[in-house]
Amino acid sequence: MINWIINKILGTVNERHLRVLREMAVQVNGWEEKFQAMSDAELRAMTGDFRERIKHYMEVEAQGAGDSRERQAIENRILREIRAEVFAVVREASRRVTGMRHFDVQLVGGAVLDENKIAEMTTGEGKTLVATLAAYLNALSGQGVHVVTVNDYLARRDREWMGPIYEFLGLSVGTIQHDMMPQDRRVAYASDITYGTNNEFGFDYLRDNMAIRVEDRVQRQLHFAIVDEVDSILVDEARTPLIISGPAEASTEHYYQINKLVPRLEAETHFTLDEKSKNISLTDEGIVRVEELLGIDSLYDMQHMELAHHVVAGLRAHYLFKLDVDYMIKDGEVVIVDEFTGRLMPGRRWSDGLHQAIEAKEGVTIARENQTLATITFQNYFRMYDKLAGMTGTAMTEATEFKQIYNLDVVEIPTNRPLVRKAYSDVIYRTRKEKFDAVVREIAELHQKGQPTLVGTISIEVSEHLSRLLQRANIPHTVLNAKYHEHEADIVAQAGRKGGVTIATNMAGRGTDIVLGGNPEALARNLFQQRELEGKPLSEEEQKKVLAEFKARQEKEHAEVVEAGGLHVLGTERHEARRIDNQLRGRCGRQGDPGSSRFYLSLEDDLMRVFGSDRLSRVMERLGMEEGQDIQHPLVTKSIETAQKRVESHNFDIRKHLLAYDGVTNTQRLIVYGERRKILEGENLKEYIHELLEDIVEEQVAITLGENQHKEDWDLGALKEWAHNFAGVDLEIKEAQEREDIAEQMVEGLKVAYETKIQSLGVEVMRHMEKQVLLHVLDSKWKDHLYNMDQLREGIGLRGYGQRDPRVEYQHEGFDMFEEMISNVKTEAVSLLYRLAPATETRQTSVFESVPQQFIHAEASGFDPARGPASGAGGLMPPPQRPQGGAPQPFQREMAKVGRNDPCPCGSGKKFKKCHGA
Repeated sequence: MINWIINKILGTVNERHLRVLREMAVQVNGWEEKFQAMSDAELRAMTGDFRERIKHYMEVEAQGAGDSRERQAIENRILREIRAEVFAVVREASRRVTGMRHFDVQLVGGAVLDENKIAEMTTGEGKTLVATLAAYLNALSGQGVHVVTVNDYLARRDREWMGPIYEFLGLSVGTIQHDMMPQDRRVAYASDITYGTNNEFGFDYLRDNMAIRVEDRVQRQLHFAIVDEVDSILVDEARTPLIISGPAEASTEHYYQINKLVPRLEAETHFTLDEKSKNISLTDEGIVRVEELLGIDSLYDMQHMELAHHVVAGLRAHYLFKLDVDYMIKDGEVVIVDEFTGRLMPGRRWSDGLHQAIEAKEGVTIARENQTLATITFQNYFRMYDKLAGMTGTAMTEATEFKQIYNLDVVEIPTNRPLVRKAYSDVIYRTRKEKFDAVVREIAELHQKGQPTLVGTISIEVSEHLSRLLQRANIPHTVLNAKYHEHEADIVAQAGRKGGVTIATNMAGRGTDIVLGGNPEALARNLFQQRELEGKPLSEEEQKKVLAEFKARQEKEHAEVVEAGGLHVLGTERHEARRIDNQLRGRCGRQGDPGSSRFYLSLEDDLMRVFGSDRLSRVMERLGMEEGQDIQHPLVTKSIETAQKRVESHNFDIRKHLLAYDGVTNTQRLIVYGERRKILEGENLKEYIHELLEDIVEEQVAITLGENQHKEDWDLGALKEWAHNFAGVDLEIKEAQEREDIAEQMVEGLKVAYETKIQSLGVEVMRHMEKQVLLHVLDSKWKDHLYNMDQLREGIGLRGYGQRDPRVEYQHEGFDMFEEMISNVKTEAVSLLYRLAPATETRQTSVFESVPQQFIHAEASGFDPARGPASGAGGLMPPPQRPQGGAPQPFQREMAKVGRNDPCPCGSGKKFKKCHGA
């Protein structure tokens, strides 16, 4: 009640914030006259002036600043002081270069982005232009700005469209595309402003942390990111981690075996399925049936656990994942369809054997399973930026998640012109057939009167079914779905033509305005391209004439479409997330244009069927409704939105759950990547290796000379034996009063031996090999650790049955595993360096071109210097090029079989079962 009164008197938090930002827009307008009077050269010179002022202020105010956060806070304050002046310069540059002058509400949107917030702006309000304000302002510090979009086309288009503004003002602009080579990526990332997709930015980060040379890295620091369609990237895609992987050794034969078995299992009898969570469980009877079909005694014996996993994957593939809904077949491959945008996701693969199970189901070639080499979630990747902001047309419904996960507030920006579109109540039928009959009738009526219709579907399957119905009714139309992805922009641009009918899968992130009457520039461009292909290109004068004709035609058609009611959006089904429905609605009513929207539903739709259609079904039966009758009532619409809220809450819990688990790995990842950077960038690693040596010796002394042992019981012989096994060195260890003295003696003796090793191999060779051996061991152990963490997570949920919190258990065990991994990295890497010796045979070099021909080898190490570290890549989104070293290869270890209770050959002093045999 108190909050309601405060909001009534003072306005909501959103309104109060907007009042402050509107005052900033007034200040921008105050600078306009001054900058309009400047020449191009004078306006361009303002960039240098701004940079000098920022540099001066930072030198004065950031003296003695502590960490990077403190420096960033000071930089933000400085930028805010000059923001109005900077925005005025960008607006004037845009007016001169593109002919577009930022509206005052766009200035407000730019300020919201600069303040690390999300700007919610209705479709058609010019978010792409808004981003130029915050991008230019934050690029002035010279640390780089990333503008993140959802696909390569939009990244390329936005760079071409907005790039001239930055370049006019003297900034460099780059674009990251999927098929770019590393040297081109490096140039793009070195630019002041870089456009690219979330996938490319994320994978480049992972690849940079697999590089074996400093010059192989492409990214700079993660300074400021503006994320377009922020809800699609940071919410919808947050459940799918980015993974770089290499092929595992497992055979694909069992997928075919399981695929033949699955049709012989019956739903409810042999397994139960949960469509809400897309999970399947075998019943007791099902387990017995599977054991009979496979001819095994127990499905859950250790030797058969993998089969149990693949049976469930096969059942999910057959019963929960549908062709042309969740995936489609293209060029003989199973390609995932993004459930939120309807786009194809080439290169992405489902994990846990699901993708292979679907390949077996569809009879296409099964790709081998992959082992994770590097992984990160979008949640953790984007939280690494010093500053993060976003923009979208639909963020308010997920405001709580943005605040909790990313510390991002959402600010709703008012439209430049009043919004006049109508949102009609949902129409509900009993069956899908009745619903689609009604949809076709309405489309026919609207087409007849010349009102354009955009029909939204949630899958390829539905869009093609509706297309067939419209063909039977002789209604001309255009289909946009994942199959016609290449023509997306052209199709969307013309969806506002008089009487036009466009069927589209989810409209999230389409990034193209629907102009009533059609887009004359797009029509003219298509004609020019067609003439060029025919070998009859138009002259510049002819092009201007054609464009003028198209514009005149568009103006006439625009008036006719407005008279007919503007664009009508017709949804054929509600999505699980309200945001996706709102994105579809948002395609109409652009910049004050009229428009309307309506959703058609049936009790057989997935959302209605899974989430509480029973009550509505009983109401319809009680009313004695005949075939073809519908229900329209605001209360029905309200109940559907309530169901959607429940699903959204459930999905939010899943994403929080994922983040809690991935947070453990993320902490470890930051430590490993930090150490890796230290190794990669180090010119002389001798001191670093000495530090590792001290840690190793101190740990070994503590183990051998236990805390509770008396001095008389110290076994110095065991330490000498350990030093011999560890480094091939025979040490003299004198008796001493303290364990620390013993450790100091050993460290000094081992340092002397290491100097001898350096002299025998040569300083240049040893410096090079120090880096390569350390990187190889760290990468190899980290890869194995990721696999072990995956396995731990697979079974940790069972701890709940013992009244223990699985997440806490995962944190504790994950920490113990990580500590052991770090210890093993130190021990194995330093031991290998001690055992390097001049090669006895000539080897071809690939990674190590700079090493002389009198090469070196590691005795019984499994490390092949000629091949280099196993840092190959593949997996969910294969990189455009394979990092040096190729795909991971199994290491051949030339050693005798070791008993579990024997000392580990690595020289750690531990039993084999506790060390490399674990």
